[in-house]
Amino acid sequence: KERVIFLVGPTATGKSKVAVSLARKINGEIISCDSMQVYKGMDTITSKPPFALKRRIPHYLLSVISVDKEYNVSRYYKDASREIKEIIKRGKTPLVVGGTGLYMSILMDGIFKSSAASEVIRNRLYRQAGERGSEYLYKRLKEIDPQAAAKIHPHDTKRIVRVLEVFEATGQKISQLQKQREGLAQEYDIRVFCLNMPREKLYQRIDARVEDMFKLGLIAEVKRLLKSKLSKTARYAIGIRELKGYFEGLYDLEEAKCLIKRNTRLYAKRQMTWFKKDKRINWIQIGEKEKAQTVANKIVKQL
Repeated sequence: KERVIFLVGPTATGKSKVAVSLARKINGEIISCDSMQVYKGMDTITSKPPFALKRRIPHYLLSVISVDKEYNVSRYYKDASREIKEIIKRGKTPLVVGGTGLYMSILMDGIFKSSAASEVIRNRLYRQAGERGSEYLYKRLKEIDPQAAAKIHPHDTKRIVRVLEVFEATGQKISQLQKQREGLAQEYDIRVFCLNMPREKLYQRIDARVEDMFKLGLIAEVKRLLKSKLSKTARYAIGIRELKGYFEGLYDLEEAKCLIKRNTRLYAKRQMTWFKKDKRINWIQIGEKEKAQTVANKIVKQL
């Protein structure tokens, strides 16, 4: 089997630099595994790899869609699978890099083939969530499909609605349908590496990154983004809601920064929770002031 390598981890662990160093060692090309970096014009807010890194190694699925368009796991699965095949045709090694755990899992394990989609059911469920809260729908989900509910946060309205929608449209539990999936794991030799570091150190790096984002023009970028009709997916980027509150005079700039730092730390915590559940992952511990090339060498030794 041809080999496909995944390099994942929480935000601010330095995946972009390690990925470029690793790609050069294994004759690889990089496919983004980030649900927000697919959007055009969201460069600073999503911490896209800088041009200096992108010109050293080809990168794919960065800045491929307008911010007013929806992008989902189904489309990602299709796009990433296509890029993987093309990279292998060129005699290179696909290196999938990012922090979106759901995209990683879907790509490896596949997406179940269900055409079950009912706008009427979906709208009714969203209306119920608005009237009674997502916890009301989550309680129903636990009764219908406890296995699926265990993998979903009680406030993740979008995923709760999707699971209930499939059940009402087909009469089948999504946890059962998902067992019919076929992903890359059946076709390729998959190796997964996750970067990790002490939580305190990671939080320090997150705080420093947020400060850098402001220096790089985050405020101007978000002002421009808010002039567009952001899709449901794009508007979830951390920084948009927090700065919108600042623009509306609800709090000062320092408070906006604190909110972005806090919410990014919470996001990193959720990322780690996701990755820790996957037993296929090889963990790469990053030492104090360890260079990207050194981390890449650790991965090469395991390969």
